[in-house]
Amino acid sequence: MSRAAVLLAALLLPVAASGQERSNSILVLDGSGSMWGQIDGVNKIVIAREVVADLLADFPDDRNLGLTVYGHRTEGDCSDIQTIVEPGPDTAQSIIEAVNGINPRGKTPMTDAVAAAAGVLGYTEDPASVILVSDGIETCNPDPCAAARALEEAGADFTVHVVGFDVTDAEAIGQLQCLAEETGGAFLSASNADELTAALTEVAVNVPEPEPEPELTPVMFVATKGEDGPRITEGLSWSVTPPPDGEVSAFGESTLNFDLEAGAYTAAATWAETGQVVTEDISVLGPAARVVTLVFDAPMPTATLIAPETAVAGSTLEIAWEGPGEEGDAIVSGNPGRGTYKTRINLEGSAPARLRVPSQPGDYELRYLAANGEVLPETRMLTVTPAEATLVAPDTAIAGDTVEVAWEGPDYRPDYIAVSEPGEPTHINYALTREGSPLDLVMPVEPGSYELRYVMQQDREVIATRPIEVTDVPATLTAPETAVAGSTVEVAWDGPDYENDFLTVNRIGDDRSINYAYTRDGQPADLLMPPEPGEYEISYVVNQDRRALATVPISVTPVEARLELQTEASVGSDIEVAWEGPDYANDYIAVSVPDDDGYEGYTYTREGSPLDLTLPTEPGTYEVRYVLGQDRVVIAREVIELTDVAARLTAPAEAVAGSDIEVAWEGPDYRNDYIGVSVPDEDGYEAYTYTREGSPLDLTLPTEPGEYELRYYVGQDRTVLAAVPITVTEVGAGLEAPVTAVAGADVSVTWTGPDYQNDFISVARPDEDRYVNYTYTREGSPLDLQMPSEAGEYELRYQIGQGSGVLASVPITVEEVEATLTVPTSANVGETLEVTWTGPDYGNDYIGVAEPDEDRYVNYTYTREGAPLELLMPSEPGSYEVRYYMNQDSRILSRVTVEVADVTVSLTAPDTAVAGSEIEVGHDGPEYHNDYLSIAPVGAEKYVTYVYVGRDDPPRIDVPEEPGEYEIRYVMNQDRRVLGAVPLTVTAE
Repeated sequence: MSRAAVLLAALLLPVAASGQERSNSILVLDGSGSMWGQIDGVNKIVIAREVVADLLADFPDDRNLGLTVYGHRTEGDCSDIQTIVEPGPDTAQSIIEAVNGINPRGKTPMTDAVAAAAGVLGYTEDPASVILVSDGIETCNPDPCAAARALEEAGADFTVHVVGFDVTDAEAIGQLQCLAEETGGAFLSASNADELTAALTEVAVNVPEPEPEPELTPVMFVATKGEDGPRITEGLSWSVTPPPDGEVSAFGESTLNFDLEAGAYTAAATWAETGQVVTEDISVLGPAARVVTLVFDAPMPTATLIAPETAVAGSTLEIAWEGPGEEGDAIVSGNPGRGTYKTRINLEGSAPARLRVPSQPGDYELRYLAANGEVLPETRMLTVTPAEATLVAPDTAIAGDTVEVAWEGPDYRPDYIAVSEPGEPTHINYALTREGSPLDLVMPVEPGSYELRYVMQQDREVIATRPIEVTDVPATLTAPETAVAGSTVEVAWDGPDYENDFLTVNRIGDDRSINYAYTRDGQPADLLMPPEPGEYEISYVVNQDRRALATVPISVTPVEARLELQTEASVGSDIEVAWEGPDYANDYIAVSVPDDDGYEGYTYTREGSPLDLTLPTEPGTYEVRYVLGQDRVVIAREVIELTDVAARLTAPAEAVAGSDIEVAWEGPDYRNDYIGVSVPDEDGYEAYTYTREGSPLDLTLPTEPGEYELRYYVGQDRTVLAAVPITVTEVGAGLEAPVTAVAGADVSVTWTGPDYQNDFISVARPDEDRYVNYTYTREGSPLDLQMPSEAGEYELRYQIGQGSGVLASVPITVEEVEATLTVPTSANVGETLEVTWTGPDYGNDYIGVAEPDEDRYVNYTYTREGAPLELLMPSEPGSYEVRYYMNQDSRILSRVTVEVADVTVSLTAPDTAVAGSEIEVGHDGPEYHNDYLSIAPVGAEKYVTYVYVGRDDPPRIDVPEEPGEYEIRYVMNQDRRVLGAVPLTVTAE
């Protein structure tokens, strides 16, 4: 046995365990997505697989060990926890194989996984231990420590040993340590297999060897249905004589396990299902574990089938049945005397089975087939009669045409009518019978003799046929004998115009289409010619199988174009190009490198002649080309020489960080050229201004001091035409403010600094880049800055608007702010309470009423309304909190509880009323602002008529115009809650 396996086996024994008290254990392995992380180029899951394989290679067979994995099946699922291997002896190889099959992908519910493993182990009754291997922080359970304490308090003798695998995060380490320490386990840290073995060694030295116990033989007693039959799992009662350890018998157990000393014993078992008693005498001679099997007579299951004696081929037969009804049981049909079957239906519950009848006529046998493949006694014979069908269709049809076929037949799902070549099993076209009768069927495009067939989808059984002759279909084409390359010609055609038929142009002898036009687009058709001159043909093509019905030749002649432009120009400039050519859709004038198929720039000919063309930024010899949009064929070209262009910059050699400097420049001033400030030897820029702003122009410098370059960039491809160095020097700033302030208050800050555009003074937590509040320096000095709502240590900062760099900072302590509330302890729903308060009364502070544990309020009033103020209570009864909210961050400064009681309203009104009349309604409602009485149909939310309460005593309300059953309702205006209702029958008279 390997040293690692010995150490792990020792670790899995509780400190005080004896041979008979040895606990079960489970290895809990992290299968979350983070296990794809790497250590020295190797995925952590791969390392974990190797570690587990090494530890368990020689693991003792008598140690009870299981495997639980989390995060290995689904993404974002905190319930993705699975015990793959139940704890038991001789599980090492199963665990190794399971770990090798893990592919991490999910979250890290490690705390729930430990709890799940504890449940599997029965930790509240028996000693149990868990080894957790995790590489990260809990992502599902917020408090691993609390969970560990709960497990320890409930457990009989429960321990969690934790291996932190490549864990460096302090919070994660704290969680893992807590899981171990709260349960009396060990926390180990490992980053590879060697360190894991060393960690296990360190823990194992503290585990004392168990006291020697008397040599016992583990004996398991099991029972089977017949020799080598299935295990009996319920209804067993056991006894062993003489009884070991005072235990005499066990009831309702599937197995009986004892550790027996050497000697002679008699085991007896009773099976409640049959009442049979079986005994077995055994002799225990040595320590080797053994299994004793008590064999009962296996009762033969029976089945009953009730079905018709005849059925039509392919139909569905309803069969009533009685039998075991086990999962996987089925009813099948087969040829008598053969073990194979034709059709099958799995049984579900006790409902009648619906079995598809074989497609071929004959005598068959219905059988009850058990899940183990055994045919149960009692079968039934079934005579299958032929399924009949007829077809009515024309004797002839034109190739590719759609004909109407009337049919009669069983119309099983999904039967179909097909057209096929006689003697061929496959079809050319088909239509499903569920489309009705008659149905439309497309004929083949090749003329000849064919066969219409009614085909049962089951087994492709043909139950009716009739012949049909398909005759040729004519087509003609009329087109010019010649056409210019790339032009569009009119082609007159005559043909069947089937769906998606088309006209095509292709090279003679080559079936591949170059261009095409659908016949559905009308007559004549517009067809685009190829861009290359040569001999071609135009064809009428039937879409069904691309058969050409008619063909005419056409000669495509060259297309010409001419270009006029200057022979020399500066790089990057725009030149004027005059052109003559076909001006087809998407033709363009391009500038390209000679012998290169691509282009450096282009302009579409639809821009007219002449047009402007932007030249490349690299000097050299180029070609200006007329290019056809179709296939990019070049039909004209002219050479042009591009000469270099220069630029010059004049600017200060030194300037303050973040300032604007004046840069004079000379250069081509092409569209989108710009002056940029950049870090030397880097391609990008820190800031820029377009040259179209004129010379000189203003350029904002970076906020970081250092050495930079001013550059003239060509807008087309950022080519740098000129560069000069500039030194950016540091800029200073200063701040004066109180050293303390109250949370949420405004403090006055005096500052000095550059006051660049969008510079600002901010308040932030030290060591955090984000600020809490800010004010722009353009507000002057001093300026007012609002403090954070949370007390604590902060700093005030002068920050440059460009890049938010900090030029100066001073500390400030924000002290807690207080508020008090005085309100009644109880109120009615919808009531308005008087709230007395003290507090800072910052702008937009407010008093709100909210449900406990809810951040959002139900109703509120601003503190600027004074003290006391009025606050509307919610419309639903319950416990609520009245809160003082500081508007900044909605922070709660004070809260008191108020119990809101429900209000019920009694209504007094007639039971019936005439449609369109007016009735009086008495009530004892609270008459809050805008409360109203309404009449609505029973069960409807919307009312038909309404009247506000409190305006007339008693209120009078109009009765609906339509007779029927209604409700009179007292509705509290807040949330439209109904406080009381009585029925009203509206009659016609």
